[in-house]
Amino acid sequence: MDVIGLLGIVVGLALLVGFSYRGWTVLLLAPAAALVAAALSGQPVLAHWTQVFMPAAAGFLAQFFPLFLMGAIFGKLMEDSGSVRAIAGFMTGWLGPRRALLAVVLAGAAVTYGGVSLFVAFFVLAPMGHAMFRAADLPPRLMPAAIALGTSTFTMSALPGTPAIQNAIPMPFFGTTAFAAPGLGLIAAAIMLGFGLWWLGVVERRARRAGEGYRAPGPTRDAATDPLLRERGNMAGHFDPAELSSPDERRQLDLFGAEVDGGSTIAAATTPGAPVGSGSFNGLGPPGIVAAALPLLVVVGINLLASLIVLPRLDTGYLAERRFGGVDLSAVGGVWAVLVALFVANLVLVALHWRRLADLKRSIDAGANAAVLPVLSVASLVGFGAVVASLPAFGLVKDWVLGIEGGPLVSLAVSTNLLAALTGSASGGLTIALEALGPTFMQVAHTTGLDPALLHRVAVIGAGTLDSLPHNGAVVSLLAVCGCTHKESYRDIVVVGIVGALLALVAVIVLGGIFGSF
Repeated sequence: MDVIGLLGIVVGLALLVGFSYRGWTVLLLAPAAALVAAALSGQPVLAHWTQVFMPAAAGFLAQFFPLFLMGAIFGKLMEDSGSVRAIAGFMTGWLGPRRALLAVVLAGAAVTYGGVSLFVAFFVLAPMGHAMFRAADLPPRLMPAAIALGTSTFTMSALPGTPAIQNAIPMPFFGTTAFAAPGLGLIAAAIMLGFGLWWLGVVERRARRAGEGYRAPGPTRDAATDPLLRERGNMAGHFDPAELSSPDERRQLDLFGAEVDGGSTIAAATTPGAPVGSGSFNGLGPPGIVAAALPLLVVVGINLLASLIVLPRLDTGYLAERRFGGVDLSAVGGVWAVLVALFVANLVLVALHWRRLADLKRSIDAGANAAVLPVLSVASLVGFGAVVASLPAFGLVKDWVLGIEGGPLVSLAVSTNLLAALTGSASGGLTIALEALGPTFMQVAHTTGLDPALLHRVAVIGAGTLDSLPHNGAVVSLLAVCGCTHKESYRDIVVVGIVGALLALVAVIVLGGIFGSF
């Protein structure tokens, strides 16, 4: 029976992965795959759907929908106010076209570490990148790797305090905050960034030696209107690409005036001290760099203060009451800190840029709508993980994972890596792994004296490695908006997004095993 049940788990996961890659909605696939696994295991199907799947999915919504909501609104307001474009333009003007690759990386890192949604960053950085690469005479095939390095590696999984949803997911499981294992996180971030920049330098020199310069990009696909890209991409962050600005609006607000003859425009945009951008935001120019960057600093600063100073000093004994879940602050403090940080940053953003927001209600509505599909999709994967974890045959999987040589840190890294690879989603793989194995790893931590903060950092970095396989929604969408193909650009994405992250993960496991969490 255990063998048949194990086959059911494999078949259910195969159905989930295979059909989601073909563009089927995970809202339907996750419960269907869970029911197939339950049926092949000889378990009551309807009971697993209504009594196991749905409570787990609803629990995820209860914990994380506020973060998705505040994060998506923040990303939309940053986009519509011109703040993301202003920050990107400042980076390119400061570094100039000779350092085009570095400018793209740092611009992406600045906005995503501050809380801007991944897809908002993609749609701003792609036109900026083409302008920079044209001025630097670099082949655009290098651009997806530069954007990926800045947006989807160290700012997502390693830098302490990052408001990325991947960094928030382990907090309720391990009772940690977004600043878990900050020293190890900084070391991991340095490895990812340093290795990635080294590789981009190598491929840039090769391209120049080969005489390979800029060429017009291939046809692009719009993730805001392409249903396949939208379906693949909605688990890559907390923003639904359908709520991005329309193509006409993006052309009108193009940072470098791509619709205008590029020479003089690009020269102005990449000259240090020149006005940033050519777009109009409610009749006004883009904001200055201080006003544009201040909301990002608010996110990081308030998150740090709330996590380490404010919340621990509050009297939160009321959380032990049944109506509040009978928990302590460690179960909710990390989520509360990020939530408060994003909420305050949204207020600051509106106060600074209300004149540039042509229709504040429309921007907020679009941001709120953008949170719904991603959070429901990830919640469905949580439900799938709960059903799988409840099956008798899952004991075999658990024994195999915990039996991996190297200890619990290696076991946790392997499980998150594999599930992120299979689902093509860091958040999806992480939620399935922790829903199924999180309590087990916490028990191991208590038994062995492991710091849960170390488990947190290993889990997040592990989920952000093999998730970048070819079927990953963020990878597919990034290539589409850059006008590149897998054949042209995917090898470099693998090196900066997978190899560098794996090196950082190994370093964290080794250092954490020797010195513990720091």
